[in-house]
Amino acid sequence: MIVNPEINPVDMNLLLKSAKIVNAHTTDLHLKKRDILIQNGQIAKIATKIEAPKGTKTVELKNLHVSLGWFDSSVCFGEPGYEERETIKNGLRTAALSGFTDIVLNPNTHPIVDSSSDIVFLKNASREDATNLYPLGAMTMGAEGIDLAELYDMRNAGAVGFYDYKSPIMNSNLLKIALQYVQNFDGLIYSQPLDVKIAGKGVVHEGETSTKLGLKGIPAMAEEIQIVRDLFILEYTGGKLHIPTISTANAVKLIADAKKKGLDVSCSVAIHNICFTDEVLEEFDTAFKVYPPLRDKKDTKALIKGLNNGTIDYVTSDHTPLNIELKAVEFDNADYGAIGLESLFGLLHKHFDTEKCIDLLTHGKKRYGLVEPILAEGEKACLTLFDPDLEYVFEKGHVHSTSKNSMAIDETLRGKVYGIYNNHQLILN
Repeated sequence: MIVNPEINPVDMNLLLKSAKIVNAHTTDLHLKKRDILIQNGQIAKIATKIEAPKGTKTVELKNLHVSLGWFDSSVCFGEPGYEERETIKNGLRTAALSGFTDIVLNPNTHPIVDSSSDIVFLKNASREDATNLYPLGAMTMGAEGIDLAELYDMRNAGAVGFYDYKSPIMNSNLLKIALQYVQNFDGLIYSQPLDVKIAGKGVVHEGETSTKLGLKGIPAMAEEIQIVRDLFILEYTGGKLHIPTISTANAVKLIADAKKKGLDVSCSVAIHNICFTDEVLEEFDTAFKVYPPLRDKKDTKALIKGLNNGTIDYVTSDHTPLNIELKAVEFDNADYGAIGLESLFGLLHKHFDTEKCIDLLTHGKKRYGLVEPILAEGEKACLTLFDPDLEYVFEKGHVHSTSKNSMAIDETLRGKVYGIYNNHQLILN
């Protein structure tokens, strides 16, 4: 049953009772049941048994597990411009109820986030929330791929990277210049892996399913050729490159080889690209129309292996809210994208054990120049609360987002999020 979240006043003291701590980086506490006392936003004490001091709220939840706060490197909302899809306020509430204390926000807005004032707006709009919002700025003005945007000014305003959201950088020289320029301030450049000429008018993965359904296919090669180009440029320029949401087996191999050569490259994969294959498209359900497209079993196996061996740095929800009229149309005409914050943990836990899930969900902030939290006495309390063992069928009532374009409806998920404690606030389902 979903209830309204409880938001405690600032500096309310809190006692988490009998919480199993999942944090492999603190071996003395890892998988131990402990009480955790939080005072003034800090972890005051961790012990086998703690009596609640006066004025302290006690939280006791069934099979309560606690980890460091979760981090999602690819989230879209809508505001400014597409508030009907998702406001910043409700988007951050959704993230908190889904277990995320920190999210990186894509510049998927209208107008495009391409100036320091846009970054300041996003930072100010999220200042009072439990979940921290870290914005990306567009790499080029209007994300049109022609002229570089105000990268240095946006970085000073709080941008953690630069990304023309889902738009590949077709001008190779522009990518070269961007990678060279941002080295002056340790900036991170994103490059969407797609050769648009090879992709053509494709809408799904090119393969047996696309042929059977009569849908135009996007070859895996369209992703891989762009990655090869980007890695060659990175090797020439140096700098920091992030390749978001890869989807093919060969893409994993290319990035693994680049890392062995010492190139400063990172990458992510969307949760749906490891949990679903293009076989689900046989019902022409537009909820499954995403970009990059769902691939075949060979690709999903390689992506899972890439997460296991560290080639792929992040698993992300790639949360993309969309108006219903953009999905309730013929498959060819539907927009790409699916929401995924609420179901990410439950889907991920079907493929990895609890410890691996938490490792994937809690690491990687350093890539964005962010401070990695520590689960220890005297440290800021940045925690996610969850039950890893509860199995349930994900229904529309579990969706907190304004948009409802979820792939996970009617899926059996493993693991339920209770909420988070961060920024002096407790938010619970």
